[in-house]
Amino acid sequence: MICRLGCGACCIAPSISSKIPGMENGKAAGIRCIQLSEDNLCKIFGLPERPAVCSSLKPSLEMCGRCNEDAFSYLTALEEATK
Repeated sequence: MICRLGCGACCIAPSISSKIPGMENGKAAGIRCIQLSEDNLCKIFGLPERPAVCSSLKPSLEMCGRCNEDAFSYLTALEEATK
């Protein structure tokens, strides 16, 4: 499976504790990553500055679902389960 262009759920829904360029303390769940472009594409995709946790996310039907709402629901539930 490949990412749905323009989704961006994995760059908004989960918290990221790692340093992100422009977000030195990471980001809280539900907060848009500063490196997410207006068209919901990662500005640092493939660059060494991209956090390892971001690089480790792989699109799957389970995580991404069939639409953006599915992806947000899954990732939000996962975030809640890890608290």
